[in-house]
Amino acid sequence: MYSLSDADKALLPTDEEVAFYREHGWYLSRQIFSDEEIDTLAAEQDRYYAGHRDRKLPTRPPRIAYWEPAHGDTTRNNDYVFYESTVMARILAKPVLGAIAARLSGTDQLRLFNSALMYKPPNLKGDATVVPWHFDRHYWKTCTSNDMLTAFLPLHDCDEEMGTIVMVDGSHTWKEVGDNDTTTKHFLHRNKNELEQVLEENARFNGATVRKVPMRFKKGQVSFHHCLTYHGSGSNLSTRPRRAFSLHYQDRKNQYRPYHLSTGELLAYNHDVLCRKTPEGHPDYSDPEICPVLWEGRI
Repeated sequence: MYSLSDADKALLPTDEEVAFYREHGWYLSRQIFSDEEIDTLAAEQDRYYAGHRDRKLPTRPPRIAYWEPAHGDTTRNNDYVFYESTVMARILAKPVLGAIAARLSGTDQLRLFNSALMYKPPNLKGDATVVPWHFDRHYWKTCTSNDMLTAFLPLHDCDEEMGTIVMVDGSHTWKEVGDNDTTTKHFLHRNKNELEQVLEENARFNGATVRKVPMRFKKGQVSFHHCLTYHGSGSNLSTRPRRAFSLHYQDRKNQYRPYHLSTGELLAYNHDVLCRKTPEGHPDYSDPEICPVLWEGRI
């Protein structure tokens, strides 16, 4: 299951590229997916938006991102598509993708943490398709690992005109200032200008310059970013939708930890109502139904 062809091995990041990822907090791959695989994913995306599911989540977590046609022509985000679509899961579980993520994070076991299907309509007014600055670790405070990472896969060539993902270079090394309960809120529920200010304040605190690096993709390429790397994306100014997947990965050592807000309230992640329980009664973030293993072995 976890073997690579010689062609796959040629797609792995070199030692120099791994060192780059660890210094800069992001990496842009070679072409991992074929045109046929990408076109199949795009067709499956259309089927998904039309209502097709191979299986449905056993329950709908209260904070899940889950676009439905009734929400209209807006930015679409749908979590847990890896669980709900057999075709998406088959293609996105491509061993070389997991192997690349495992090599970057330095783990000998890589598990899925979550998956999202994303769609930015073209030319919506204002900031409707802007994703403000944030880093993913804020939303994973119930996790023990700081080595988690995310893969971003557009289903076409993608650049600034389409609102590509933009990394803040080296920001994963910053010490954070101003961390509080509000950082656990999803960026869609926070003020864009406030998040821009948070980014600038953290840069100043670290004596750093905010250097924004847009990812410019050719069809089939994938970007990876560290869970502490600030990132965001601009409006889709093109004439066609921006289609993409986001895959969040966890390393072997990651597990659930109780995390209390300042109010004493226990923070919950969507997994917590979906995953099986450990003997201690905690959510099991290695549940193979929700968080399957996607790579095992040293790279």
